[in-house]
Amino acid sequence: MADGAAAGVSALLEPLTRIVAKAAAAIRAMPAHSVARRTKSDDTTVTAADETSERIILAALAALAPDIPVVSEELMTRQAPPPLGERFFVVDPLDGTREYVAGRDAYAVNLALVDNGAPVLGIIASPARNMLWRGIVGRNAERMTIDGDVLGAATPIHTRPWPDDGAVAAISHSHLDPGTEAFLARLRPARRLPMGSALKFCLIAEGGADVYPRFSRTCEWDVAAGHALVVAAGGTVTATDGTPLIYGGSNEGFGVPDFIAWGDPARAAG
Repeated sequence: MADGAAAGVSALLEPLTRIVAKAAAAIRAMPAHSVARRTKSDDTTVTAADETSERIILAALAALAPDIPVVSEELMTRQAPPPLGERFFVVDPLDGTREYVAGRDAYAVNLALVDNGAPVLGIIASPARNMLWRGIVGRNAERMTIDGDVLGAATPIHTRPWPDDGAVAAISHSHLDPGTEAFLARLRPARRLPMGSALKFCLIAEGGADVYPRFSRTCEWDVAAGHALVVAAGGTVTATDGTPLIYGGSNEGFGVPDFIAWGDPARAAG
């Protein structure tokens, strides 16, 4: 990004962080065991928590940046995608609904800003853990506690070099596919760490895991915020063949066929 564009992105970080924290607080206030839910046409579950979080985020984004289009998971089930310019937001108001409904804590709120096909800002909040991770590509990444509208002090985070032994692979708790299994068999990490949602990207970004592979289709709102966060923290995210991920694929239903997030870019290149 040019300096002027980077400054504009940086100016959005604090207000966007507060938007995500507010949505996370709303989800935390809605116990999963009693929340209303229904099954969507694609046979996945959506809850009142998903919808409440999305309403909060969409209203706040419209007030903060009305000229920037928004691609959001639940919104895209109700209407056609908006015309996308160079910049647009990508939102998953509750990533890991399956985890949330099951009473587990590995669900998240994801928000990214995409510029010319690449995520440049990413924010991921964990409502159940009162934590938030954020980063701007080319600047830095950090984590903080959240308590409603109150943000804790930001702590810088960074990915770690690939360890000589003890590498950790973050893997999907619910979507472990044969391609990922084959990749892990070749890579032979010392430990597999199953987890739901985009929180796996947060582990990579803060040096708690080294690789997160997924060889099956997911969607841009599942990946964009984590992509920006990992890159901001010093890692890399590509398609499984090493080519860049390009965002804004409205004609493909905003699908991401596959990806690998690496904490150590040198290992990805090797």
